[in-house]
Formats: sequence, C-alpha cells, structure tokens
Amino acid sequence: MRPNAVTRTLVSVTAVVGIAAGGLAGAGAAFAESAPAAKPAASSEVLAPLAVNNLGLNATQAKKLQRVLKQYWGYNGAIDGKLGTDSWKAMQRFLKKHWGYNDSIDGKVGPNTVKALQRWLKSNWGYNGAIDGDAGAGTRAAFARYANSL
Repeated sequence: MRPNAVTRTLVSVTAVVGIAAGGLAGAGAAFAESAPAAKPAASSEVLAPLAVNNLGLNATQAKKLQRVLKQYWGYNGAIDGKLGTDSWKAMQRFLKKHWGYNDSIDGKVGPNTVKALQRWLKSNWGYNGAIDGDAGAGTRAAFARYANSL
C-alpha cells in the first residue's frame, strides 16, 4: 500500500503546483491587461476610411462607376478603379438622395450604406436578397450587373 500512497501524494502535489502556476499565470495576464496600452501610431478607425472596397467590382467596372460618380455626385478623385473613401462619399450622396441612406456621408461602407445600396439594387439590378446590410454574393453580383451596364 505504500507505493499507492506515494503515487497519490505525487499526483496531489503535481496538481496543486499546476493549479498554483495556472493561477499565477492568470494573475500575470490580468495584471498585464490592467496596464494602459501604448497608443498606436494610427488606429484602424483612422485607416478604415482610406481602404479600398470595390464590393466585388473589378478595376474596369469600378472606373465606370467612378465616371458616373464624377459626372453626377461630386466625386473629384482619380478614375483609378479603386473605390475608396471619396468614391463612397459620392455613392452615399446618391443613396441618401434616392434610396433611404440615413447616415453621415463618411465614405465608410458600413451596414447602412450597404442597406441603401441593396434597396437600389433590388429595385433596378436584380438583387433578390434581404435588405440586411451584408454585402454578400447577391449584393456583389447585382452591383457588378449595374457596373457592366455602364
């Protein structure tokens, strides 16, 4: 019986050490989390509006859209096939005037921009999905149909 007692003791001591080490590791992580983080040089919020979001359009299709946005909706950027902040601001002006976009003209392709885009695409370009703010395959396909028509 003596070997059993030694084994049980060894297992118990190992378990206690493991629990203690885990507790200390957790405490260390908790302590590290409570310390203020250094501020990054540029936050993702600042960089997000600068990102290109073609919603599935290729460069040729995006250039066609940019020409329309330049002609009618105040787009002043390059016709480069990259739908960035300024392209989307122009698109939001169009969507605000005609398709119920009710958010700020900020150039971010968020759910409200996508919902207004979906309303327009549903009415005119064969989109048959939900008005849910998710730019999935159906939204992208209808957007491409529009761009191809230009």
